[in-house]
Amino acid sequence: MAGSNHSCRNGVFSSENLREAICSYLSIYLSIYLSIYLSICLFVSIYLSIYLSIYLSICLFVSIYLSIYLSIYLSIYLSESVRIYLSIYLSIYLSIYLSIYLSQSVRYLSVWLCSYISIYVYDKLIISIYLSLFVIYLSIYLSIYLSQSVHIYLLLYLSVTAS
Repeated sequence: MAGSNHSCRNGVFSSENLREAICSYLSIYLSIYLSIYLSICLFVSIYLSIYLSIYLSICLFVSIYLSIYLSIYLSIYLSESVRIYLSIYLSIYLSIYLSIYLSQSVRYLSVWLCSYISIYVYDKLIISIYLSLFVIYLSIYLSIYLSQSVHIYLLLYLSVTAS
């Protein structure tokens, strides 16, 4: 009975037993709380790492897609001279190389560089179109002028030979 007197007096726990019970409950509560907290942190870190990997792969895919699209657009809609094909090839190579192997800021540089090259090539193409139009207009004018001159010379020749 002495053992039962030590643990409980008139149905009341002793302060030492009460302290042990509270400490054990607190340690159980803290271990459950920490395991839940750590599992939530682990889940959040896994979620964030998956999200970041998906986001980075999408960004890489979009930059590659944009560079390829810009390069194909340049190669389809521009003229067929060798210099233009060479500049298109260089812009394709540079944009794909820069978008795959360099950092995010350099990807913006590759898009800018590809745009700059396309504008430069477009300007050269416009100049060649204007020169072609000028040559066409000049040849039309010269053919009309020469045909009128030949007509006048022919009339003079016929009038001189007829008289």
